[in-house]
Amino acid sequence: MNRAVKIGIAGTSTALLVLGGIGTYNLLHGLTGGTAGDRTQDTGFDPSAASTTPPSGTEAVKSARAFLDHWSGQNVGGAAAETDEPDAAAMALRQYKDGLHLVKVTFDNVLPAGPSNATPGATKVTFTVTAQVAGGSWSYPSAVAVRKSDNGATAVHWNNSVLYPGLGDDQSLTAGTLPAGSSDAKVVASDGKTDLTGFDSLRDIAATIRQHGEATGGRPGTGVAVVDSGGAGVKTLKTFKKGSAPLIRTTIDARLQSAAEQAVKDPHLGGRPAGSVAVDWSNGHILAVAHTGADGDIAINGIKSPGSTMKIITSAALFDKAGLTPASPAPCTDSLTANSQSFHNDPGVKANPGSNLAQAFAVSCNTSFIKDGFHYLVHDGDASALHDEAVNVFGMGSWSIGGGVATSDPSIPVDAQGSDQAAQFIGQGKVTATPLFMASVAATVRGGGFRQPIILPGQPQTSAPRPITPRTAGYLQSMMRATATGGTAAPRLSGLAGVGAKTGTAEEGDHTNGWLTAYNAHIAVAALVEGGTSGVDSAGYVVRRLLTTG
Repeated sequence: MNRAVKIGIAGTSTALLVLGGIGTYNLLHGLTGGTAGDRTQDTGFDPSAASTTPPSGTEAVKSARAFLDHWSGQNVGGAAAETDEPDAAAMALRQYKDGLHLVKVTFDNVLPAGPSNATPGATKVTFTVTAQVAGGSWSYPSAVAVRKSDNGATAVHWNNSVLYPGLGDDQSLTAGTLPAGSSDAKVVASDGKTDLTGFDSLRDIAATIRQHGEATGGRPGTGVAVVDSGGAGVKTLKTFKKGSAPLIRTTIDARLQSAAEQAVKDPHLGGRPAGSVAVDWSNGHILAVAHTGADGDIAINGIKSPGSTMKIITSAALFDKAGLTPASPAPCTDSLTANSQSFHNDPGVKANPGSNLAQAFAVSCNTSFIKDGFHYLVHDGDASALHDEAVNVFGMGSWSIGGGVATSDPSIPVDAQGSDQAAQFIGQGKVTATPLFMASVAATVRGGGFRQPIILPGQPQTSAPRPITPRTAGYLQSMMRATATGGTAAPRLSGLAGVGAKTGTAEEGDHTNGWLTAYNAHIAVAALVEGGTSGVDSAGYVVRRLLTTG
């Protein structure tokens, strides 16, 4: 400021200015004195009469030097008096000293930098700070804005960013042992070492788990950090001694995840958006999640009509609620009208009036499932049987897979109306699902019961109200095995041991989406390819890659 400062170190300051020009201002630790209000009242800066014209570069540097000189000497009162908010500055400067366990602070390269963009009517002055703090030495570039009042007096405009650029009003600095949260936990695969952020499809998931999951182990490092008002770490600014990050272990299988990342980019897909999920059918652990395309994570949030993969649940409902078996009649006709809407089969499905349910499942005959579903599962306008089977046996509902990771819920309307009462049985109409849900459906069949998918070990798993019966599970396994060996999935999956599968092609607007869900002796997998002309010729390539890896 343009005024005399009543402190005992003024002579020393003057000597340094003469000797050092605009070089280093370093007054030895321990020089204190003065108060925030110790200023020459008749020539002091008047905040109520601040000029809209910035001070000159020379004036701004002179004011900044006076402020930095006092700060360097740890004369909190003198430094605060050189600002436009002495009381707030004094409190913050004391917090800076105490939080960093400050031994010494110096300022170099004090230079004018023109009008301030952040503070109208002020001139920016830049400088370099070097602080000796608990644990070591810390240097960083900083700046202040200098204002001028109508009486000609100048002052440093105070806010917390004077202490460190971007420091918020509710934040402070600390040095020594880094606080919890200042070094992010590492989210790893089930092997305890593979960082999930190394996988393109898992970066967002890992970030969410890092925020919400519980980390264990690790060793804190030392350095300088920004903390919030509660003392929690916000950001590490300087590391003196590196610690080891605490870990959040997930259920992801690193080898299978690598395969999934490649599978959804298979050249046969032609760059179409794809999503895939693999789960351990024995316990519900999510082993891989991969996706491509601009629609985000369609593996766990891609709500689409699942097409003929829904025939797994339709068949289960026919077995459980109507007492049918795979040998029960299911005539396959070229077309069928239900509730005034005409339904047809996919190209290549030949009519077979003598078809049974297993044969219709293997070739994916739509008319067979609409006829049997509409006849046995819709009564007096009540078409809730498919919904009930999905909820009670296959666990359809709102799942929490752990770590705050959001997933979209599948839906089979309990009150389907009109043509949707028929369309639901072939996974069309208002029926929607995700690859995550369809992988769980296959897992329920192979594992003999629903085990809710989770991505964090130990995450609570909801159970289905009713376990799948051994009879129904056995029927479905035989039908899915026949589909993989000699049905619609055979072009991709025949020859693979112990594999059961179901393909699906769903109409959506002016295009179709390809689906396939399958299992082997270890895992259950589902894949969706947006724009796929058929399940086997799109999603089939993704699923095969995962089955041969897992």
